[in-house]
Amino acid sequence: MNKNATDSRQDSPGDGLKSKLTARQQQILDLVRTAIERTGAPPTRAEIAAELGFKSANAAEEHLQALARKGAIELVGGTSRGIRLRNSTLHAMNESRNRQFSLPLPGLLQLTLPLVGRVAAGSPILAQEHVDRSFAVEATLFPGKPDYLLRVRGMSMQGAGILDGDLIAVQKTQDARNGQIVVARLGDEVTIKRLNRTARGIELLPENPDFQPILVGADDVFELEGIAVGLIRNTPLM
Repeated sequence: MNKNATDSRQDSPGDGLKSKLTARQQQILDLVRTAIERTGAPPTRAEIAAELGFKSANAAEEHLQALARKGAIELVGGTSRGIRLRNSTLHAMNESRNRQFSLPLPGLLQLTLPLVGRVAAGSPILAQEHVDRSFAVEATLFPGKPDYLLRVRGMSMQGAGILDGDLIAVQKTQDARNGQIVVARLGDEVTIKRLNRTARGIELLPENPDFQPILVGADDVFELEGIAVGLIRNTPLM
């Protein structure tokens, strides 16, 4: 069998992805998914190395490259967290976890999510005037159920692999853990940042050294609008 045919089989969600991975590769794949579920972003190579006891981040990179060659993930250059789970991988992992809940109608696996554009100061984020359109997406693409999509503006979260023009899938909640990527309202602005609570108060951290952290003051109007549970990119990276 030629290489192209093999690669094509590896992208198929129903072809038993798990059987093609070594135990270590499966461990890393599980670690990536767990990190995305907990924080909204994949781990860095250094974090993978520390978690699994590798001597250097290069060892983690070698395993990630192998996972990319097998079609389990996609690696995005230029960012320390540039790891994407392939749609086929999400399908396969969800199928393995939830086989007993299989649904006969594909339409039952779809969500219709409103896409929120610019948000007017002081008004609810899901107010009708903010909704540009709606998208039908597969529920299995996300580790948690999203309530809406929000278009990213700017490059402050570039290090987390979140770029200008991307669509962030957001789960509505007013509760978030340190390290999670959140949608927050601060005064008249809605922003996407990483949450960090300290003794000084709440910090909203960018993932780009060109941007400064935002310290939420005691008198600031602050509200959590939700946590990021996934990302959709409209255009392929060049």
